[in-house]
Amino acid sequence: MSVTNDTTTSDYLKSLQTVTSGKTGDSATGASTLGKDSFLQLLVTQMQNQNPLDPQDNSEFVAQLAQFSSLETMQNLSTSVDAIGGMYQSSQALQASSLVGRSVIVDSGSTNVDTTKGMTGQVVLPSTSTVTSVDVYDSTGTIVRTIDLGEQKAGNASFTWDGKDDAGQTLATGNYSFKASGSLDGTKTGLTTYLPATVTSVTMGTAGTAMTLNLANGENIALSKVQQIGI
Repeated sequence: MSVTNDTTTSDYLKSLQTVTSGKTGDSATGASTLGKDSFLQLLVTQMQNQNPLDPQDNSEFVAQLAQFSSLETMQNLSTSVDAIGGMYQSSQALQASSLVGRSVIVDSGSTNVDTTKGMTGQVVLPSTSTVTSVDVYDSTGTIVRTIDLGEQKAGNASFTWDGKDDAGQTLATGNYSFKASGSLDGTKTGLTTYLPATVTSVTMGTAGTAMTLNLANGENIALSKVQQIGI
């Protein structure tokens, strides 16, 4: 014998439509996806409208409860991840504010130099160089000074520029480029330079990207390119 209850079935379908459309009565709830509350409402509606002569199987009911528990756990995990992301951004902002106005040593080929004070940089040597030099260029691309470092072993070699040209005249403060070269195994090779620079501002990273440091010479570099942070 079978029992058919058209009214019960109709009520169940109306309840199902209400939950999935995100509306209750005449007012919209604003839900666009099924959350744990909607899931629970569907489960209760299903139980209320089940056939009394053929009730829902216990194992199926337990499986649905397990799905509900998993959904709630995932939502709580999502909330926790969002909270961690907010804390990371706050920490990043604090770190960024502490860098403004600081002097950093960065992997760069140019920097802003106060020629009345001079500057000290570094040349990276992958192997021993028999002849090592650093050419200093002004903003027009003209060589104003060549610094002879002689023979250097593998590693970082420091060099100092006093802000003067080859004739001994003090140059104007401004942006200068530095190109280092060395004789490696008898071949003239361009070398990487690390130069001091002042951080004027910091651009915060978004969507997982790193912070960008805005330097006094107008260059923008990633935080990962900083070798050393000074005063």
